[in-house]
Amino acid sequence: MASTRGDKIFPFFWYTNQAEEAARFYASIFPDSRVDRVSSLPVDSPSGPAGSVKVVDFILFGKRFQAMSAGPLDPFNHAISMVVVCEDQAEIDRYWSGLLQGGKEEQCGWLKDRYGVSWQIVPRMLDEIFADSDVAGRKRMGEAMLKMVKLDIAKLKAAYEGR
Repeated sequence: MASTRGDKIFPFFWYTNQAEEAARFYASIFPDSRVDRVSSLPVDSPSGPAGSVKVVDFILFGKRFQAMSAGPLDPFNHAISMVVVCEDQAEIDRYWSGLLQGGKEEQCGWLKDRYGVSWQIVPRMLDEIFADSDVAGRKRMGEAMLKMVKLDIAKLKAAYEGR
């Protein structure tokens, strides 16, 4: 589906039949988010008759996304995931709880939402620590992270600092 907004690159999701529902769900969780447009494909396609394929343009955190309901194709998997960078534990908790509704928890800050899309809910401090020269601290933090499901900033920092 072609962009009409001038964006050079943006994520596109293919859903069996839940694109609009998923876009509205995501927009309800994140600030500066909304569904902009739902359009029906006006011609017959391999996915169904005219009007049955829906294309949804939506915004998450002010960034463009697009989704389509066009019947079964390939299921979502871990090869592509959405990463949400959080400033504090309250943000981690809020986005984790929101996206987990009807979904499934996974290790190391990952979850799979009710539509099968993989998300990583991570603190910004991970980037800073992984760039730090303290190899032993990074190792301790990495080992602590591997034991977590939802990430806990205080425990990650304590592990990094050797406490």
